[in-house]
This record gives sequence, structure tokens and C-alpha cells, in this order.
Amino acid sequence: MAQTHSVDHCIEQVCQKGCSSVWSDIEALEAGRAIPEAEGLDEGQRAAVLVELKSVMSVYEGTCSVS
Repeated sequence: MAQTHSVDHCIEQVCQKGCSSVWSDIEALEAGRAIPEAEGLDEGQRAAVLVELKSVMSVYEGTCSVS
């Protein structure tokens, strides 16, 4: 699935908030809750944001410290 500019922009905005905030936003998206950065995105776009955020954060293995 190709990402749109809006999806990329949302990911960039979320990542700029810092590690702990990104984990909180991932939890919110997984629970179906809205995050401000994803306002205006449809369900498929929000799903793409979630997949990409999880991929980016996988290096941290659930924490904010790199092992």
C-alpha cells in the first residue's frame, strides 16, 4: 500500500513528540482512539500510520532505550 503525503506527515508529527508519546499514540491507535495528528485521515490511512509507527519503534522493543 502506497503511503500518502498525509500519512507521512502524520508519522513525522507523531515522531517529533518523542519516544514515550509515540508509544502512547500507538496504544491509542490500537484501541481505536483518535490522535490529533491523524485528524482527517480515514481508517485505512490511520492503519498505515499505526503499521509504520510500530515499524519505526520496533528498534526500541517496547521501551525508550536502545538495548
